[in-house]
Amino acid sequence: MYFVLTASSDAYITDKIINSNFRATDANTGLAGTLDIFKLYDESVLSGSTEPVEVSRALIKFDLSRIHSLTGTRLNMAASSFKCFLEMSDIMGGQATPSNFTLRLYPLSKSFDEGIGKDVASFGDLDAVNFTTSSYSNGTNSVWNISGAAAQGLLGVDNIDIISSGNLNDGSGVQNLFVDKSFVRGNEDLSMDVTTIVSATIAGQIPHHGFRISFKNSEEHDNKTRFVKRFGSRHVSNPKFRPRLVVSYDDRIVDAHNNLYFDLSGSLFLNNYRYGQLANIRSGSSLSSVVGANCMYVTLKTGSFSKVLTASQHTGSTTGAGMTGIYSTSFAIPSNDTTKFDGTSSLKNYVEKSGSITFDEIWGSTDSTVGYFTGSVNIMLAPRTAFTATPRKLDFRITNAKSKYRFDERAKLRVFARDTSVSPASVKTPIVLKSITVDEMYYRIKDAHSGDVVIPFKRDNNGTRASIDQDGMHFEVYMDSLFKGRTYTIDLLIVDRDVELIEEISSVRFRVDA
Repeated sequence: MYFVLTASSDAYITDKIINSNFRATDANTGLAGTLDIFKLYDESVLSGSTEPVEVSRALIKFDLSRIHSLTGTRLNMAASSFKCFLEMSDIMGGQATPSNFTLRLYPLSKSFDEGIGKDVASFGDLDAVNFTTSSYSNGTNSVWNISGAAAQGLLGVDNIDIISSGNLNDGSGVQNLFVDKSFVRGNEDLSMDVTTIVSATIAGQIPHHGFRISFKNSEEHDNKTRFVKRFGSRHVSNPKFRPRLVVSYDDRIVDAHNNLYFDLSGSLFLNNYRYGQLANIRSGSSLSSVVGANCMYVTLKTGSFSKVLTASQHTGSTTGAGMTGIYSTSFAIPSNDTTKFDGTSSLKNYVEKSGSITFDEIWGSTDSTVGYFTGSVNIMLAPRTAFTATPRKLDFRITNAKSKYRFDERAKLRVFARDTSVSPASVKTPIVLKSITVDEMYYRIKDAHSGDVVIPFKRDNNGTRASIDQDGMHFEVYMDSLFKGRTYTIDLLIVDRDVELIEEISSVRFRVDA
């Protein structure tokens, strides 16, 4: 799973001195195209101030409702593969920028209103949010506890603006809740791991008000000027420069019906549909839904050999809630099992002779009175060859790609693979070739014209790794993670028999429209 959320509101606040007359503490930049972070030391003159300091701080918020909705079905925020990164694009364009500094992100404890200000020269547009006021409601201003959203403290404490630390009840005790990012040259883009903050926000432990980004405390209070670190805001004209919250998670479903081996653990899946939609199985005289853990049995049977497995409603959610209409079981059968196979020979003897065994596969109720599905599954010995460094000659096709997608679509793209060095047997009637299964495959999406990578190969947490079913490999693309009006191509990264290769699927070009 890989998708991108765009900011729902952003602005930067400042107390910049204007014309040596006053500080623009009531200025609003809510509709400005940039988010400017700077610190000026003794650069201006202001009556009554000695060596004045001027600062700005960026505020940004994302709508997390999509993440929240997925936690009840297919996303587990407690899993190590769940990752959220805040990404922001530097747009200085070769102008002067500070170097060797650190930006610090805090979760906000107080909400802010974006406002409609645009003036970033004289800072003459007045609105909430600004250096003094966070929001405005029912004729009343809500002000920061300390100007500049500077009041920091412990999670759960009143009268603070930003949360610096807290206990998330995860066994870690009180921990820092800010995130740092160091810049060497100064013109780098920003990428911050905000997984902990987002997870705690979705769980209701941290208020959902967004982030504050600024120079770290020591750099805001030293005697050095840092002007200016500039990022694109959500209002910048080019959407590729807008802030993004990148969410990725390993939600693969790997069904081993076509790729199951002795001595290795594998999973079998069962789907149940009602009127074309996934639906839980109903069973018994009261037609109760079959849900939860250990809700059915799977029997693998051949000859006199029988193995009963426990199956559950498949889950990947934070709450443990199962996926509607999807059931799974995981198991391994040792190739040296001495259970009698046909009264005289053991399973071990038969495997050694044939190399594979086909089992009847029966899914049914836990009281063995109702059958839900009957099929078969072939279990093989793991492939072994004499040593060779020559990889298989694999050819890949995406078989169901369209030329256009709506921006709100979630497209499931299916990959067909074949080994071109293996010729199919001659037949007299047409047959449908089955795709071979490649366990480790990732996708990435590039802009067809610029070549820019929009969705990368996400290997560290399997965020863009393909799922597997009995028809081959497939993956899902959230089209709203791409830019409207652009054309894209797809690449595949395949790891097969310890060899990596990148396959450019040149036959696929698609456009994302509104």
